[in-house]
Amino acid sequence: MIKLERVYDKRTSTDGKHYLVERLWPRGVKKTSLHLDGWFKDAAPSTELRKWFSHDPVKWEEFRRRYFAELDRAPGAWEPILQAARKNTVTLLYSSHDTEHNNAVALKEYLEQHKSTRAARSARASIIPDAQKGKSGESPRRTSAGRKKLK
Repeated sequence: MIKLERVYDKRTSTDGKHYLVERLWPRGVKKTSLHLDGWFKDAAPSTELRKWFSHDPVKWEEFRRRYFAELDRAPGAWEPILQAARKNTVTLLYSSHDTEHNNAVALKEYLEQHKSTRAARSARASIIPDAQKGKSGESPRRTSAGRKKLK
């Protein structure tokens, strides 16, 4: 499960992991007062994208599209969060005043899409129809040319 919380609000969840998903440290917050399990700067939007967006709700859809493209190019930045979310509750901490149009909201959506996509892909990969199995019951594998070949 993935939750969202503003760093400036009183913390409501104590369970699971708490990750800051901002490129910059939140203004006015002491590093010693914000109890974190991690700070994922690289999972936040690039400086250029963040400045372009400027929390303008009119730009929200385009921001999401661009941000998701950035995340697609940097899976190492968000995969640890996704792995933690498979085991525990994860709370993404953000500093934006807008609770509906910010990078944490978009990141949560992105992670949940990948969580379900990877789970479905994993389940499909583990099921091989009998028609695709060879005479010996072994699963086929692909050759370098992409053709099926029995093990």
